[in-house]
Amino acid sequence: MPISARRWSRRQVILGGGALLVGATLAPRLRAQDGVTLSQATRSALDKSRLVYVSPLHPDGSESSCHGEVWFFIDEGDVVLGTDRKRWKVRAVEKGWDQARIWVGDFGPVAKAGKRYRDAPQFDSRASLDADPATFARLMENFGKKYAAEWGEWGPRFQKSYDDGTRVLIRYAPISEGKPTL
Repeated sequence: MPISARRWSRRQVILGGGALLVGATLAPRLRAQDGVTLSQATRSALDKSRLVYVSPLHPDGSESSCHGEVWFFIDEGDVVLGTDRKRWKVRAVEKGWDQARIWVGDFGPVAKAGKRYRDAPQFDSRASLDADPATFARLMENFGKKYAAEWGEWGPRFQKSYDDGTRVLIRYAPISEGKPTL
């Protein structure tokens, strides 16, 4: 019997609809993980480091003059951070500059780190704003453990600024690894 002439039972329609709903829910997560698989050295550095250094990339691939160290956590294979809505990293994404370079390591504030972070493991990524409250809840839980000594002071600030819309999340999905060829 041709599929177009087949009568579907109520159960088949419900199960099929459920499968489509699950597929639609998981699709963004599967897409986010379709990028590059980072090397063991970079993954190990991400597991150990308290900071990453981020620079948005201009549309031509060159680095922005904005380089900054930030707290982060790994979520579904991506680097996720929370930052002030007015920061250049956010404005760059909003302008459509959806790529960034990330160096992994803890060299202190970028102004004092000099160029030392440039020898750390690095990768380029696709940047996007993440407005999912569940991602923010995971960030809060992760940061509470990872930055426990500072979290008593910073946790309430993160929550308040997220609630009032002045803090947003940026998700960086790895797209290539290694030294750039610029």
